[in-house]
Amino acid sequence: MTGAALSHAGVATGRAVIAHHSRSFALASRLLPRAIRDRAVIVYAWCRRADDAVDAPGVDAGAAIARLGREVSQIYAGERSGDPVLDGFAAIVREAGIPRCYPAELVAGMAMDATGQRYATERELRRYCFRVAGVVGLMMSHLMCLADPGALAAAARLGIAMQLTNICRDVREDWERGRLYIPSALLESAGGRWLVSHAGGPLPAEARRALAWAIARLLERAGDDYRAADRGMPSLPPSCRPAVGAARRIYAAIGDEIARAGCDVLAPRAVVPGRRKLALAVLAAGEAAWSAVRTGRGPRRDPRELPELRFEDLA
Repeated sequence: MTGAALSHAGVATGRAVIAHHSRSFALASRLLPRAIRDRAVIVYAWCRRADDAVDAPGVDAGAAIARLGREVSQIYAGERSGDPVLDGFAAIVREAGIPRCYPAELVAGMAMDATGQRYATERELRRYCFRVAGVVGLMMSHLMCLADPGALAAAARLGIAMQLTNICRDVREDWERGRLYIPSALLESAGGRWLVSHAGGPLPAEARRALAWAIARLLERAGDDYRAADRGMPSLPPSCRPAVGAARRIYAAIGDEIARAGCDVLAPRAVVPGRRKLALAVLAAGEAAWSAVRTGRGPRRDPRELPELRFEDLA
């Protein structure tokens, strides 16, 4: 994608934010063409800004959510703020035709965190994952000029798969912060319904078995979503496939590490070593090259012509 030049400050801030918060995404982003990479890191930085606004210690979450809502309104009204990330994101929104509902949904997901919402069913959890991660995939689809509107669902499901992986990896950390994302229906099936009202403080050892069973089920759902996302890969420009493929493989590998540890919430935090990440990135680049040979470049589409995709549109 080409368009108006982004400010050096905005791009530099975006690069610093992604390098600090996600080595996996930072590695994958390096595989993008520069113009798209510069825009991707600013979108990531804005999303991270929203997350941090709610999670900062001692923050008034309600006020933070209201402020984020006002920022979205200012962005879509074309008002300049002087903040390099906000102004950069606003420029990208106009250039790529990102629907307002996507950042608005992300703010709604932050509000779910702020209120400490618990999830009764897997569908409720998936709605949360769509809001905080699925819409990020949809925004990135606009940056990358996704060729087939039908592949938008694949982009959203990749984001959902990654968020489910995050949830499975961070159960103990979230518990200690008083949060529990595992649906109560899964916990009840595993004999752990009592856990729903007990989050906070050290995670009790007697919770391990029920949580392990529930985590294994969520990893299975994430696997379904990763495979669904693969079907949308040919709709991306060949130059973007290595980066998306690398991110997909690295995050799926985190899930593999969780499973290898028996989905034990008291095991060390699952990580993918740097060498393994590089190997997965090389593998993704090879797959992308072969895919380009088989499918060609595909049609180019003006991203402003892409339709909006809602959670209810997903299978």
